Amino acid sequence: MRGGAEHSMGSGGAMARGPLPCYLLLLAQENLEFRLPEIKSLLSLCGGQFSSQQEICINSPFWILNIPSEEMARGLMKRTVCAKSIFELWGHGKSAEELYTSLKNYPMEKMALEFLPFEGKVNLKNPEHIFWILEDYGMDPNNIPEEPLDLYFGRWIADGQRELIESYSVKRRHFIGNTSMDACLSFIMANHGRVKANDVVFDPFVGTGGLLISSARFGAYVCGTDIDYNTVHGLGKASRKNQKWRGPDENIRANLRQYGLEKYYLDALISDASKPIWRKEMLFDAIITDPPYGIREATRRTGSQKEILKATERGTENHISISSNYHLSDIFFDLLNSAAEYLVMGGRLVYWLPVYKPEYTEEIIPRHPCLKLISNCEQMLSSHTSRRLITMEKVKEFEDNDQYSHLLDYQSLLYKGHNAFREKYFSGVTKRIAKEEKDNQK
Repeated sequence: MRGGAEHSMGSGGAMARGPLPCYLLLLAQENLEFRLPEIKSLLSLCGGQFSSQQEICINSPFWILNIPSEEMARGLMKRTVCAKSIFELWGHGKSAEELYTSLKNYPMEKMALEFLPFEGKVNLKNPEHIFWILEDYGMDPNNIPEEPLDLYFGRWIADGQRELIESYSVKRRHFIGNTSMDACLSFIMANHGRVKANDVVFDPFVGTGGLLISSARFGAYVCGTDIDYNTVHGLGKASRKNQKWRGPDENIRANLRQYGLEKYYLDALISDASKPIWRKEMLFDAIITDPPYGIREATRRTGSQKEILKATERGTENHISISSNYHLSDIFFDLLNSAAEYLVMGGRLVYWLPVYKPEYTEEIIPRHPCLKLISNCEQMLSSHTSRRLITMEKVKEFEDNDQYSHLLDYQSLLYKGHNAFREKYFSGVTKRIAKEEKDNQK
């Protein structure tokens, strides 16, 4: 793919719009599976819905969309990190001749300009309108055709928010942990969750608060819980290279302060995600989280009453928390129940599900009668493992009998047992090392 020549010129008058004008969306060629759910979510957040004039090629950087208004197109670009730019599409063809014919057929009243070629003074420093010619050379960098496969001509409307990826980079963040979320994925998660201004967003595995930052950037009030006292309070060993201990002001609040978002920070509590702490009420507009898988962070919860009694018999005081194993199957069971109970109607749960690829089918995705599956996107971790970003929407009010009516045995068996995913993750690493050693001996 090559984006061709960009043309800027001055002209008077506002652009007229038809009932469903065509727009050309230019997308970044990364996180390909995450792009369509993000665009669909953001269009619905702007009051529209996804529809295409023609069947789009999911992996292509060029999508032609029908969007009701330029205002909605601009609203989309104020949020997306997956798209680079959007254009009001005036012409499209497989060749220069087809493009010219297409432009001649574009309604003149929609141009509010003299017909091409443009006449009048060109103002490159302060143009009223910017026009682009974009050329599509396909998606195979090893087989680039001599001539473009498609040509597009359109009026530039707006750019996306790609700069957020660099300006919120974890590399420059004040407080980080072993599993701090990549900035791009963090914003994608907030967009999949349709987070908007004045929402209340909750992360039950908050860690260093990376997922709170993206939601706060979009104007939501944020809070979280975590079982790890040292992480929430910024104590103990540092995760940053060449730094032994965390500094006096390394904490979640300082992270939001770094980006001027402290006013959106409600609080973070020391709490066990397996224990209910909230009053029974619909409290959150979105729950966005990255549960621990047992790879870089342990899956833990506070001990059972039986374990606490045993500790008391050994002379350990009751107020000391006993840590016990927290199976992934139980983590997802508790997470979906919490989302079903505490999300507002229409609120969204966005979370990562680790997957051992040889065993993966869609049936293993946890379900709940109160939650509808919206999207399921894969990010590769290794040759044999990946994680899937799951987005669900609350469609039914929670009732007591909904608590145990989901997560059938065959669905959760793959996540039963302590460190179930960890063992599979490292079994693949062990096999790969053994194969490399065998190959080297030949």
